[in-house]
Amino acid sequence: MIRWTVIFLIIAIIAAIFGFGGIAASAAYFAKVIFFIAVVIFLVSLIAGATRRN
Repeated sequence: MIRWTVIFLIIAIIAAIFGFGGIAASAAYFAKVIFFIAVVIFLVSLIAGATRRN
């Protein structure tokens, strides 16, 4: 998932450089959303792994 975040971030940066503001904004938004989803999944996995060991 982090790979998709980086891909959307790169798309947003390239679109911003070339002046495509709408595409840059939406790509940055998708990168942010995917990043937060990945963080939530990581935290759930971390908590599940910690409780499983006990």
